[in-house]
Amino acid sequence: MSDENKHSLEPNNWVKEYSDYLYNYTITRIDNHEQAKDIVQETFFSALKAAKNYRGQASERTWLIAILKRKIIDHYRKINSRKGKAEIKVNFHEDGDKKGSWLEERVPQLWDNEAEKQIENTELKSVLDNCINNLPDKYRLVFNLKNVEHYETEEICNELDITASNLWVIIHRARHQLRKCMEDNWFAK
Repeated sequence: MSDENKHSLEPNNWVKEYSDYLYNYTITRIDNHEQAKDIVQETFFSALKAAKNYRGQASERTWLIAILKRKIIDHYRKINSRKGKAEIKVNFHEDGDKKGSWLEERVPQLWDNEAEKQIENTELKSVLDNCINNLPDKYRLVFNLKNVEHYETEEICNELDITASNLWVIIHRARHQLRKCMEDNWFAK
């Protein structure tokens, strides 16, 4: 590129010329106004520090966007790193006497009732087993071989002397009957 075609930097005009564009670019990727403003500010600061390395091959705006993209990537790397996660604060009260925040990794987890889940899973399994046991013999056998014991289609067809299309018709019908049984006995509760 000849010297007369090279671009130059005008840092005194960056805020006026590019801040809105850079902010709009950032906010669509970060979705947090304050963080987007900070990243644009960091971009300008980094650009000032790197100005001596600017070769003028790209326009000023293109060069700033390249720096901004790296800042956005750095932002996501930070929040996805263990250290970054520890630094993210979660507000639990915005104002008043109880104003405060938690570090994200130390936010109290929701209390869940494991015993209740276990009972519900046991009941669900019981209803499902009952529905499977009420399938016609051939449907139950094919369904169990394919979906419970994970036999290959070819193995089941050879064992039961049926075609692959017959197998899939049986599985489709078995699933349809299971769905109806589960709707009647579990979801209708």
